[in-house]
Amino acid sequence: MYVRTALATVSAVLAAVGVWASEGKWTPQQLSQLGVKWLREQGLQLEPSELWNPATSQGLLAAVADIGGCSSALVSPQGLLLTNHHCVWSVLQQHSRAGKNLIATGFLASTLEAELPAPSLSALFPTGFRDVTAELVGAAPAGADDLTRAHAVAQAEKALVAACEGQGDRRCKVAAFDDGLQYVLIESLEYRDVRLVYAPPRALGDFGGEVDNWMWPRHTGDFALLRLWGSRAGQPAAMSKDNVPLSTQHFLKLGFQGVTPGELVFTAGYPVRSFRSLTAPEMGERAGLYFPLRAELYSDWLTILQNAAAESEATRLALSDRMQNLANVAKNARGQVAGLRRGNLVEKKWALENLVLARAAARAEMREAVAARQMLASIVEQRRTVWRRDALLEAMQRGPLPLHFALTLVRWARERVKPDMERQPEYMERNRARLWEALLRAQEGFHLPTEKALMTDLFLRFAALPEECRSPTVDRFLGPARSREAIAGRVDHLLAPTRVLDWPSLKTMFDESFAALRLRRDPLLELAIALDDELRTAEKRREQSEGTISRLRPAWLAAVHELVGQPVSPDANQTLRVSFGHVKGYAPQDGLLMLPQTTLSGLLAKAGEEPPFTVSEAIWAASRRITESRWRDGTLGDIPVNFLADLDTSLGTSGSPILNARGELVGLNFDRVWEAVASDFGYDPELNRNISVDVRFLLWTLEEVEGRPAERLLRELGAKPF
Repeated sequence: MYVRTALATVSAVLAAVGVWASEGKWTPQQLSQLGVKWLREQGLQLEPSELWNPATSQGLLAAVADIGGCSSALVSPQGLLLTNHHCVWSVLQQHSRAGKNLIATGFLASTLEAELPAPSLSALFPTGFRDVTAELVGAAPAGADDLTRAHAVAQAEKALVAACEGQGDRRCKVAAFDDGLQYVLIESLEYRDVRLVYAPPRALGDFGGEVDNWMWPRHTGDFALLRLWGSRAGQPAAMSKDNVPLSTQHFLKLGFQGVTPGELVFTAGYPVRSFRSLTAPEMGERAGLYFPLRAELYSDWLTILQNAAAESEATRLALSDRMQNLANVAKNARGQVAGLRRGNLVEKKWALENLVLARAAARAEMREAVAARQMLASIVEQRRTVWRRDALLEAMQRGPLPLHFALTLVRWARERVKPDMERQPEYMERNRARLWEALLRAQEGFHLPTEKALMTDLFLRFAALPEECRSPTVDRFLGPARSREAIAGRVDHLLAPTRVLDWPSLKTMFDESFAALRLRRDPLLELAIALDDELRTAEKRREQSEGTISRLRPAWLAAVHELVGQPVSPDANQTLRVSFGHVKGYAPQDGLLMLPQTTLSGLLAKAGEEPPFTVSEAIWAASRRITESRWRDGTLGDIPVNFLADLDTSLGTSGSPILNARGELVGLNFDRVWEAVASDFGYDPELNRNISVDVRFLLWTLEEVEGRPAERLLRELGAKPF
């Protein structure tokens, strides 16, 4: 019985791996490997070179930008960018205050001059990809240990980036694919003057809120418009009153006909992370440790923020962006855990790997792959004892802002005394302005009572760690304090005298040496110095582990890919990817069929008197004219709102354009269904569906809801108003 079950599982895994039609976040360089014949069979009417031509660095993909955690696309010759509403949330928050809540009301610039600065955003457009695998793999001397090897690779990466960025207005990075299977130097043009043009009110842009997040059916107008500005010569430039809207020939034209069920669509964007190349033990670690901790920690922190936000509108605005992010991450983590269990993804990975190991055992040339797999498994066991402590140390840098401020000051002071090429990449001189801007943005969301509550919760978790993985620094700080009340008292005592939370003082400290920071005898800085020592130890341990993994992973994946016998897309790593699929529904459970499109009538049927399902009077009024609207879908007899496709997406592809067979933009990706959250680990063609907003819903909103003030945008998008 067990043998038959295992063989069935392996067959299912191999069948899933072999589904080209939908699975795969393909790099631009891989498009030629897919073959024109296969692309034609899917319905594509373009040549692969029309998507990306490596000889000229041109094509449709040249219009797709990374805006930092989200994707976007140029949609006009005047630099208009289309992305998601949730991707501009921080910009709306930045320009809001009590009595002027742009998150709630939305924003529409009446003129070019009225467009709002978005200093937290920049747009990166790819201009070239160069395989540098040989240079990186050969960077370390023969026989070097893994830590030496990791350092050598890091130094070689920094040298390549420095040479690349010497051209000016370029942002370059070396991207590692599948932990060292391939390294690619990516050159991008960076536009730093980004401005907000349009965002709908929250009731539309976030309709359904967290209730509907990751769910279907969905009825969300998750769209927004930005604009790129540059010098009069058409080059990237820092934000300035002398800048003009970017003039560009590379932009995506809108497909006003929208989508129909069954048709080919494809998307291009910047997925941040996926885990399909991990071994079964590594996946088990994610399923049993990583995501459960994230779900628990961020859910609890979200509750703290929500309780504080109930105090006043000013507090709610200050914490809004962090609440949105925590809610999304926490629900995603819960979905990953549920999806891994529901799909038996770890068990399927074991079955696939056992098949590979069985085949490899009989072949002498595969011994290296077998040994690599065994060592990868042993790394998981080695880090298990300190895993939770290291996870809390990492979360500390992203949680309570006082710790974030102090740790940033300490690490920046320690790193900048080094020669630039010997610093950690994020603390190199090229990132100095970004580091300060990040502190500025974080300060806007600072709320002292909330920060104290978050710190108390974090230290309470440290206090509960088992003896073998405690933090010596936190133990010394807490002393005998172990209850929530006692720890809260220690936090009050820590923060009362600190100058780190005084903004002018923090700005001064940013330029001070490490010695000067120590001389301040500031209690928060002293704690941060000790914590930074622990962090550096954990980072060194992780760096050595990553050096080992980068040596082992390629050997093991070579064996896996040989079994698969066809091109395999590498795990997501926030580099440009393309995914092909079709508009289609799905059956999430027995007896339930989900149709692939939702409509305005469905949105109105969901509407109620309480958020997140309220609908404005303007939408109700416009809905009475559905039959007269040019954006009405003839088959649906309604205004289309959202649609499903089986595209292979992930976090980071929010805002990615959805294109039809002719390369016209017909939608905008913004989510996945609940059953596909764990697709970061494995693709299921029956359940994997992404959610997009139909471009016709954007156009209907601009024309029928926003009306005359939006006419200039409709013209710019090529949809001349009646």
